[in-house]
Amino acid sequence: MSERRVLLVEDNPDDELLVMRAFKKAEFKNEMIVMRDGAAALDYLFGTGEHLGRDVNDVPAVVLLDLKLPKIDGLGVLRRIRGDERLKHLPVVILTSSREQEDVIRSYDLGANSYVRKPVSFDSFADAVRQLGLYWLVLNEAYP
Repeated sequence: MSERRVLLVEDNPDDELLVMRAFKKAEFKNEMIVMRDGAAALDYLFGTGEHLGRDVNDVPAVVLLDLKLPKIDGLGVLRRIRGDERLKHLPVVILTSSREQEDVIRSYDLGANSYVRKPVSFDSFADAVRQLGLYWLVLNEAYP
């Protein structure tokens, strides 16, 4: 894989580990940047707070975004991303355990590119992550 970074926004350490293991199993070498709450993710993307001075033009290839996050939930993060001219085309994949139909609808209404429910078994989860990575990091032609 290339140097395209992935921003994982996930507050559950077990789910974070599963994503990391799944990427490793799929042999993706992309750097994974992990933020554990919505506010930290926005600070990273907008170069504020702890990430003040970060080159905000260095945008990740894709954001894997949980919905149930501390400080600012995933929908709030998505709303801010889509409201920013620089980030509005950034691919955002909702990666969540939520089975609420309203979460699916609201995610797409706010501009999510995809909505993936976290499978229970590791093999199913690893396969889902492999497919996500293959599409968003290899096959998808990024917005210039």
